[in-house]
Amino acid sequence: MHIRPSGVSPTLHGPRRPRAGPRAGLPSAAMSTKLRILVVEDESGIADTLQYVLKSDGFEAVWCETAEAALASFAAEPPALVVLDVGLPDLNGFELFKRLQDRMRRGGAPEVPVVFLTARSDEIDRVVGLELGADDYIAKPFSPRELVARVRTILRRSQRGAAAAPATASPPPAAPALPFAIDAERMLIRYYGRPLELSRYEYGLLRVLVQRPGRVFTRDELLSLVWDESSDSFDRTVDAHVKTLRAKLRAIAPEVDPIRTLRGTGYALAEDLPAAPV
Repeated sequence: MHIRPSGVSPTLHGPRRPRAGPRAGLPSAAMSTKLRILVVEDESGIADTLQYVLKSDGFEAVWCETAEAALASFAAEPPALVVLDVGLPDLNGFELFKRLQDRMRRGGAPEVPVVFLTARSDEIDRVVGLELGADDYIAKPFSPRELVARVRTILRRSQRGAAAAPATASPPPAAPALPFAIDAERMLIRYYGRPLELSRYEYGLLRVLVQRPGRVFTRDELLSLVWDESSDSFDRTVDAHVKTLRAKLRAIAPEVDPIRTLRGTGYALAEDLPAAPV
């Protein structure tokens, strides 16, 4: 369902507002506790709608139309999360993402989650965004309420991670090594050192899951990322390929099930896989 404020059309275009940039001080102490979401989007109609639904959901929404304005806003006050359009007028959204990451690393600041906005037809944008390390993507046209729900999910996940971090400045432990190794040039995936004989779509499906352990992909997302747009694929296509994938993985490690099913939602790669097959 697409939610829209009065005066905003279902296509996410509304009345043009004055150009937005970093907002001034908030009028009350109560409002200062709101989480700040930076919206980097050059289309004013989409930005207006995003600001409306974010504010309605209790966030402080800050809009920047250009990458230059976004960098200035980020430097002045890092947000809790960034909603970033790939197609900006002055700088590619991927390049802006890399600059923000570099700024956070150099400043020793915690990473800020990023959600990419992409055109539905640009599958490569979605793949590149996830491979760069974005937390999620959403394709246009989209439901503003769905985007807000994803924002809340990502923030809950990042806040849980921050709460679990030790108070001391000790270095974080190394991430556990996954039993998967991807050879993109050969379109080959090894599992516990053994090559898997995969079809084109099995390879694409497993590759997406392996690159983002723990990240839940809906069936629609997997269809969009792995299958051709022109194909007549549907949800059960994903389920069928997951079933064949599991059979091939069990042939190598019968007691390990690396693909988690979230009923009614989709699939994710388990993050607690054993270092050796049991």
